[in-house]
Amino acid sequence: MGQKIIRFSDLTGEHVESDRDLVRVVVLQHPDLTDGPVEIDALAGELGGVRELALDLVTIELHHPDRAEPQTVVMEAATFDRLASAAPMAEVLRAARPASRASVSQAATAAARERVDYASLEHAGRPHKGRTTEAEKQLVQQNLDKINERLAAEGVRTIDPENVEHATRYGMDILARETGVMFG
Repeated sequence: MGQKIIRFSDLTGEHVESDRDLVRVVVLQHPDLTDGPVEIDALAGELGGVRELALDLVTIELHHPDRAEPQTVVMEAATFDRLASAAPMAEVLRAARPASRASVSQAATAAARERVDYASLEHAGRPHKGRTTEAEKQLVQQNLDKINERLAAEGVRTIDPENVEHATRYGMDILARETGVMFG
């Protein structure tokens, strides 16, 4: 007996006639991604206009003297270009000094070496990329007021249980349904 595999586009659900029509799409960053990059399949025709829709983006780091870690900001290039008022941004960039590779690699090495334990009272609830562990969720649920006090003192956004994204990230939506307890 033989088997036949029928494939469908993850985007539209349309049947894929031939694997030659299939495009593997790797989603590297998206607000709804919590566990890192994912792959989806799509028909080539469904992605025809993607390049025309692409944005010109700029990624910058802000190194404040009173902060230990730089802030990374992604914005549209046109918005960034408008920040330059003395000369066009192209001129500003041509005249700028190169970023020190040593400091960039030292910062990356230090960040890689120092793994933050978000399942500790010291770090729980801080915004971060990646998966929120069950231990961090439980800690936030049990110590929400204390964690929000610390976050506010650090100048970081606090956790709002009525914010769907926050409630989902920290498992408060599930806890509320199971116990009938509303946070907030």
